[in-house]
Amino acid sequence: MFVKRPARLRRVAALGAVALIGALLSACTSETGVSEESTTVATIVIEDNHGQIEVPVNPQRVVALDNTVFQTLSDWGIPLVAAPKGVMGNLWPEYTNNPDVLDVGNHREPNLEVIVEAEPDLVIGGLRFASHYEDIKALVPTTIELTPRDGHDHTAELKRQISTLGKIFGKEAEAQALIDEFDQAVEAAREAYNEDDTVVGLITSGNTIAYVAPGSARGVGHVFPSLELTPAIEREAEDVAHGDEISVEAIAAANPDWLIVLDRDAALLPEGYVAAAQLIEESEALKNVTAVREGQIIYLEPTFYLDESIQAYTTLYRSVADAFAAAS
Repeated sequence: MFVKRPARLRRVAALGAVALIGALLSACTSETGVSEESTTVATIVIEDNHGQIEVPVNPQRVVALDNTVFQTLSDWGIPLVAAPKGVMGNLWPEYTNNPDVLDVGNHREPNLEVIVEAEPDLVIGGLRFASHYEDIKALVPTTIELTPRDGHDHTAELKRQISTLGKIFGKEAEAQALIDEFDQAVEAAREAYNEDDTVVGLITSGNTIAYVAPGSARGVGHVFPSLELTPAIEREAEDVAHGDEISVEAIAAANPDWLIVLDRDAALLPEGYVAAAQLIEESEALKNVTAVREGQIIYLEPTFYLDESIQAYTTLYRSVADAFAAAS
């Protein structure tokens, strides 16, 4: 959130005003005979995280900032005019390696001038860029956020997001196919789970292990309510995004039958990186934990932290289903 408007943002506001004036002028009937009908763009009213909003159908100039939509836009062949390349890794080279796709930068200090320069018909904000929503929407009124919301059923939120994108881009059949695959993966995991088995969710980052409270934190925490897993540790979350400090001794004392683990650093490989598997499986304190002794540890895909799309969750639930079924 910006505390004050530095010169750069004042310039952004001016650029936004110029872009808006240009758009209004182009929509009017001119003396050269260009009619209003020739510039009419089909629109649709959708419900995003902030309420109802009218957006163009099949927008031609799209800025996407929310990592959870990149895989879907890529699969559907939707070109982008700008994106935050610094938080995309190498998962979507058609965007990150394309010089025609402008770089908005990362969410800590985004270059909002780039968004104006891209002249978008639609901006898909949210997730890491949620704190910049008001500033971006002031520049581009057709800015939406579809990121799964906290406090709502996560599986329903993923389906809401993909269904809405399908309506905007004329890909409703493709969206439904993704939803069907996701539902099948969730159902398979539910059927394979033995409710007597206890589970602990963990996140590793910076070579440390953090505890994930059921229902909190991205990825791991959402699996618990979705599958009605029995937690071996029940503590309120303090850091709902990154997990909470916990000792290996506390994990050992809980003796979970299963561990579900997100390695946050696996996609970024920072200097001195130690993999989650090494931190957990080579820990002297954890060697007698049932999950470790029996090899009942489910690791999320290394790219999960950068993705978090419905496709990534479908892969996660399939992995969970396969692991539970193999152990039964």
